[in-house]
Amino acid sequence: MKILITGGAGFIGSAVVRQAVGAGHEVVNLDALTYAANLESLASVTDNPLYTFEQADIRDRPVLDRIFADHRPDAVMHLAAESHVDRSIDGPALFIETNVTGTFTLLEAARGYWQDAGKPERFRFHHISTDEVYGSLGPTGKFTEDTPYDPRSPYSASKASSDHLVRAWGETYGLPVLVTNCSNNYGPYHFPEKLIPVVILRALAGEQIPVYGDGSNVRDWLYVEDHADALLTVLRAGQVGRTYNIGGENEATNIDLVRMICAELDRLRPETAPHERHITFVADRPGHDQRYAIDPTRIREELGWRPSVTVDEGIARTVRWYLDNETWWRPLLDRDGVGQRLGTKA
Repeated sequence: MKILITGGAGFIGSAVVRQAVGAGHEVVNLDALTYAANLESLASVTDNPLYTFEQADIRDRPVLDRIFADHRPDAVMHLAAESHVDRSIDGPALFIETNVTGTFTLLEAARGYWQDAGKPERFRFHHISTDEVYGSLGPTGKFTEDTPYDPRSPYSASKASSDHLVRAWGETYGLPVLVTNCSNNYGPYHFPEKLIPVVILRALAGEQIPVYGDGSNVRDWLYVEDHADALLTVLRAGQVGRTYNIGGENEATNIDLVRMICAELDRLRPETAPHERHITFVADRPGHDQRYAIDPTRIREELGWRPSVTVDEGIARTVRWYLDNETWWRPLLDRDGVGQRLGTKA
């Protein structure tokens, strides 16, 4: 296939680009190169003849029309989004503009292209979303594809809105859409404002490791390369109009995860151990969801996909990657907002 991937210079998007090119697909990476993008994450495919880069904003309809006309993709994988909850608390407008208006504009450009091409049956519009749209769970239960939406932050509300738009374009216009909602991703090339890279880099620097509240919030952790594999599986074999929840089958409290990272650093960098001494509990994030957990039965039974990396294996790989790739993450520490506590303005 020729796949137009939006947000392909981001964390999850770059993993999808690398896997798609490795699998022999032609890839057009459309990315606006906002603060969290990094083309260095794509160094392994930059010179591959199957890879093309287009710097563009998904809110720019004329440019989108030109890109569709020039490249004529068989599918769209839509990952471009503002994604950091703390930033959405401080500045929600950009999340609405990008995640809602941008998704609408992309849908309209895709619909126009698809209709002009005679509505080819093989075309797919795959929208990649988050489990945060479902809100917060209690101590038991898991999100299924039928769980009612209950977003609690500007970020999750903007993603819920975009999910609804995609499904509406499928129902109203017949656009062949797929939607996936994933649990928390982690792994190589993760931008250093999210929990796991923050813990690793703060511990390495001997700085305070901030843990929100009492650290009891639970997340289901999905290794990013497993997620990329799942997304390509859904694109290839998913049923049009269907939603698939993608989980890592690895629940952990934030504090347990932080201690796991510190223990791995103790093993690899014993000269600065114990790293756990840097853990500091800080004021919680406003509206912090207590627990997320995904029931992955549908994708397992219908498409035969399961995650291959346990959280213990994934953390070990991730810590090692950051130790070995300082030239990738070091320049990112100077970008806007990195290293600052955000999301306290509520």
